[in-house]
Amino acid sequence: MRVLSAGSALELADAVAREAESADVVVMCAAVADFRPKHYAEAKIKKTHGSGHDDSAPVVELVRNPDILAGLVARRGAQPSPVIVGFAAETGDDSGSVLELSRAKLTRKGCDLLVANEVGSDKTFGADTNFVHLLFRDGRSDIAVGPTTKRRVSEALWDAVATLLPH
Repeated sequence: MRVLSAGSALELADAVAREAESADVVVMCAAVADFRPKHYAEAKIKKTHGSGHDDSAPVVELVRNPDILAGLVARRGAQPSPVIVGFAAETGDDSGSVLELSRAKLTRKGCDLLVANEVGSDKTFGADTNFVHLLFRDGRSDIAVGPTTKRRVSEALWDAVATLLPH
């Protein structure tokens, strides 16, 4: 294993694109922030103390970070490799269930396999067990895994990835 460091979403996007060229499988298990500051300060932004009573904070303008997963899928095009796996940490809301939102994300991103992970209080983060759905772009049936240990979830994920590798 080789570890590469990235100090920003833009650096991560470049590193992932470069490394994916020689990969058989890319697992995008965490997302960077959707937005970043448009401008960076070279020095500390200090409070100003004038004669007025304006103690307002500075306004930070944001711009969208690149969608690294979707970009990776677009660069791969119709090639079968690398197999690209994405994750969806979902809570479900008025617009849809965890599965509905995750299927929509699978369609939007175009990855080969999406791990739909229901998150929330006492679910997934900080818990010893997990429950996921493995969703396939090629239309095969979803696989429900859990509730079980996170190790077993990872084993099921790699079993699913193995079925997607070119033979």
